Amino acid sequence: MQAWVTDLQQLLAHGDAAVLVTVARVEGSVPREAGTKMIVTREAARHTIGGGHLEWKAIEIARQVLRDGMRMSHARRLERLSLGPSLGQCCGGAVVLAFERLDVADLGWLATLGRRLAAGASTVRSVSFRSSRNGATQTDSDVGAVLLSEPEPGVESPDCLLWDTGAHTGSHAGANTHANADETTLLLTETIAPNDFPVVLFGAGHVGAALVRVLGTLPCQVRWVDARDAAFPSPEAFAALGASNVAIDANDAPDEAIDAAPPGTSFIVMTHDHSLDLELAERILRRGDFVFFGMIGSHSKRKQFEHRLAARGIDPLQIARMNCPLGVDGIVDKSPEVIAISAAAQLLQAIEAAAHAHASPVQAALPHSA
Repeated sequence: MQAWVTDLQQLLAHGDAAVLVTVARVEGSVPREAGTKMIVTREAARHTIGGGHLEWKAIEIARQVLRDGMRMSHARRLERLSLGPSLGQCCGGAVVLAFERLDVADLGWLATLGRRLAAGASTVRSVSFRSSRNGATQTDSDVGAVLLSEPEPGVESPDCLLWDTGAHTGSHAGANTHANADETTLLLTETIAPNDFPVVLFGAGHVGAALVRVLGTLPCQVRWVDARDAAFPSPEAFAALGASNVAIDANDAPDEAIDAAPPGTSFIVMTHDHSLDLELAERILRRGDFVFFGMIGSHSKRKQFEHRLAARGIDPLQIARMNCPLGVDGIVDKSPEVIAISAAAQLLQAIEAAAHAHASPVQAALPHSA
């Protein structure tokens, strides 16, 4: 699930209005990629589009859109901001930010989007904006509804595109633009994909517990498996972790979690038993459709396992995919917390590589002015 969807649903259900800020287009070096989102209310801001003066300016504009919403309920606005001396940031690029005022009337499409993401389905969200041809910004309520649709066949990866529809109109009353400026309709279309990657973690020892604390902060769904029920934290201690994306599985047959995992799962093995590690490794490698497989241990453990797995008929190319020792190179500290951070970093590298390998082709560039 995309966290901003859940947060917006909770805010709007309580009767609050909010502005959804989207990085609609990027030019050059910028802090965050197109499609990144932030939610702004009268009192607070959630998530981030990159911090610094850019974010401060975005919050200021969003609150102006909230005030405009007192007379136009679905105010929308586009702003192009350069990340140079004017904003005191040295990135040197520019971003076009899209601002959408949302209220309880938007719960319908948000609920539909949330259900689709929870079911693992990508969704195209389309939102229209008006912009003056001379580059002046404006706030407008005379715009269409947010539309959700199915992605094109074979296009499931997230993307974000702001493009000129070619539809032009004269200026109209209420727009914050020059009186005689023609306007064009711009369309923001973004493919919103589920961003929770599945992880199966074997082992509830000190390192496993430390890794759960890290994974609990990441966009993943974790199945935490160990045959020893007593090894897991107490319900009170587990609740205190705040890791709502982690499910405990005290299972006498931990290999069942391998068979039940969806394709593209990442597996991390750090049990108290080397013989169990070997059994799990064999089952994972025979399956083969994982994104990442890491196992805690030394170089000598890896050598032993390579020989034993090869003797069991595992293809050497598959064995080479096993990350053991676990963690990024150059970190030698063996404390549980350090190992956990190093392992999580290595896992994220694999997730990023898999995402880039399946990314959709780059779409056509957009007009420079918004």
